[in-house]
Amino acid sequence: MNEIGRGQKGKLADIGCAGPFNVTLDMAPAGLVIDVACFGLDADSRLSDERFMIFFNQKASPADAVRYDTRGDASIFAIDLARLPASIERLVFAASIDGDGNMKRLGQSAMTLGTARFGFSGADFDTEKAVIVGELYLRDGSWRYGAVGQGFAGGLSALLAHYGGAEDTGARAPAAPAPAPAAPTVSLSKVTLTKPGERHVVSLVKGAGAPKKLVVRATWQDNGDSNSDNDDLDLRVGLLLPDGRMKLITAPDRPGAFDSAPFVRHMGDVQVASARQPATETVEVNPALAQLSGGRVALVFSVYSAVGNGAVSVASLKPVMRMEYGEQVVECAFDFNGSKAARDSSVYTYVIGTAIIDGDQISLGPSGQTSEPGSENTPWLHWEGERVRISMDGPIFFKGDGDDDDDDLDYSDSPYRYS
Repeated sequence: MNEIGRGQKGKLADIGCAGPFNVTLDMAPAGLVIDVACFGLDADSRLSDERFMIFFNQKASPADAVRYDTRGDASIFAIDLARLPASIERLVFAASIDGDGNMKRLGQSAMTLGTARFGFSGADFDTEKAVIVGELYLRDGSWRYGAVGQGFAGGLSALLAHYGGAEDTGARAPAAPAPAPAAPTVSLSKVTLTKPGERHVVSLVKGAGAPKKLVVRATWQDNGDSNSDNDDLDLRVGLLLPDGRMKLITAPDRPGAFDSAPFVRHMGDVQVASARQPATETVEVNPALAQLSGGRVALVFSVYSAVGNGAVSVASLKPVMRMEYGEQVVECAFDFNGSKAARDSSVYTYVIGTAIIDGDQISLGPSGQTSEPGSENTPWLHWEGERVRISMDGPIFFKGDGDDDDDDLDYSDSPYRYS
């Protein structure tokens, strides 16, 4: 391992970082609570795209160009520069203190990448609450590294502002005749759910200033094989009404509606995903869905790959569900790599999230359930007292079958079995 000093720079190729590699920040917190982040910056060294701030609540950038994980006190960023969009020309790695304390208390710490190691400690700082540790940057067509070691007065929110972003606090700026371009906002309090059984409750507040819609996005990426057709997933929503009837919302045949039943609207079919531009399908849910439907309702969000699109495993497409209600953000990011069924290319349907709306609150969680191999059945919901059960035995529906959105599907008394 080659020791490098503060301010030292060089080409990544010279330290063995050709192709994907890791940047590891080994922090010695000495009783401090330390947050580590990677900022993806544009040519002006600004965070112009919120999706390229990678930290504990947003653990991957689009196309997995940067992925975040931890091992003890070490924070590991898996970097694949070939997956970065052309708009990102710099990656900055920083550590900040959450709460009281300053970096002067930091023990012996280091950033390592390839064969290079940059060591630093509290002796290098004074009352700063953050440190910009190092960076990767593009110059003259080649990527380089730099050991920075610069102390910074503020915490994570101040670092975000330093790079041109803003913390999403839910505040709304007053109107202006000619407003400047808005800074990208990042929710530092976003909740990420990764395990089946985890739930998070979001308040659907009412009154003036309350968000007008609940937005759910499903995102997946190209799996990198030579078949472009099998990257075409579809987001499908199953809505369980208080009386046990089900409705399906899909695009383009059953898009639903926001201001009339079913009060859920699919915003359109997306058919292309690439390594640099993941595909996203969006659904808008009326926050008053439960009241408008006459009581408690449940939703199941699943992504589906038709047999005709070719065999593909969900683990290779890494689908994630993100729900936004104003400043409240919940992400269901079940790791399908841990599911044997999800790695099976003959499994076509994957439940990425569920929700129960009861009055003024919504409870969300990931699922990870899959269909049986070779089956194209639909996820189906059933009331069981206060709980909801998902079965993977609903009727088969294909795109192009026609608009049956007005037909309620009632299998509450005898669960549907397709054969």
